[in-house]
Amino acid sequence: MTRKTRVGNFFEDFVVGKTIHHAVPRTVTEGDLALYIALTGDRRPLHCSREFARSLGFEREVVHDMLVFHIVFGRAVPDVSLNSPANLGYADVRFLSTVYPGDTLRAETEVIGKRETSRPDVGIVWVHTRGFNQREEPVLQFYRWAMVNKREPGVNSGADDARELPRQVAVENLHVPPVLDLARFDPEITASRFFWEDYEPGERILHPQGLTIEDAEHQMATRLYQNTARVHFNQFAMSKDRFGRRLIYGGHVISLARALSFNGLANAFHITAINGGRHVAPLFAGATVFAWTEVVARAELSGRTDVGALRLRTVATKDQPCAEFPLKQDAADHPAVILDLDYWVLMPR
Repeated sequence: MTRKTRVGNFFEDFVVGKTIHHAVPRTVTEGDLALYIALTGDRRPLHCSREFARSLGFEREVVHDMLVFHIVFGRAVPDVSLNSPANLGYADVRFLSTVYPGDTLRAETEVIGKRETSRPDVGIVWVHTRGFNQREEPVLQFYRWAMVNKREPGVNSGADDARELPRQVAVENLHVPPVLDLARFDPEITASRFFWEDYEPGERILHPQGLTIEDAEHQMATRLYQNTARVHFNQFAMSKDRFGRRLIYGGHVISLARALSFNGLANAFHITAINGGRHVAPLFAGATVFAWTEVVARAELSGRTDVGALRLRTVATKDQPCAEFPLKQDAADHPAVILDLDYWVLMPR
């Protein structure tokens, strides 16, 4: 039988310094925005209210930051992580331009590092992915590292080129949309009277709701993002894995945590950067996701008196209400933790 299908890259196929131009650009539609809300429950009005978005200077409702991330991420999966049993983390994620319905996104990825592990069947690969719109304007960039299966388990390549990635995005590198005008920001729209000055470093916010995730909605979300990693949708293949079932895509967990954080951070209208994030443990359908957030820092933005930046750390758990959660310094030690995310948001002053 002739082979014209793609099987994805294995650990041996990655060459440090090589840039991969990913196939299948994606035009984002109004339907994508509506489906994203249906799958995550996100309530931020910038992404669902055309009039609210226009009151802040935008052309219309804006594509959700995390939906932009997922779509760009999804372009890269067939080349980077089709054969990955786990994505391990992110660093230096920057949202660089506003994306509107009707924009078309493409992506490219540079391989920046790889190394062997103690396991004979996998290695770790570090990559830098960038997303562009139809005008070739950069809309997103991020680093990530993933565990990737070997084509020949047990064969050691000697690769030992681990990368040290930035620990945070500097305040001066945070992108503020040039059109943003908060003179008409109406807190009645968000139902929150808390602004940038009201959040203090060290403060911890318990988001009271929980979201139970089902296989059906996760499958729909994974397909919406066109994420083809078999660990998320191929039960036949995963039945032979050590978990015996499909894993929830880690990026979708970030979306759920972001949706939960609306209650307590309703005026945090835009993620401008993610400093770093770790998927601490796998998540499976049937579990209920909870979250809490710590305010890490508050930063003024050069030339802006109407908006400031908050550095937040959101921790998501499975089947562990965060009102009962032991708020330890190193929350990742707790067996209920599934996500530990460090990021910057914009908030009116």
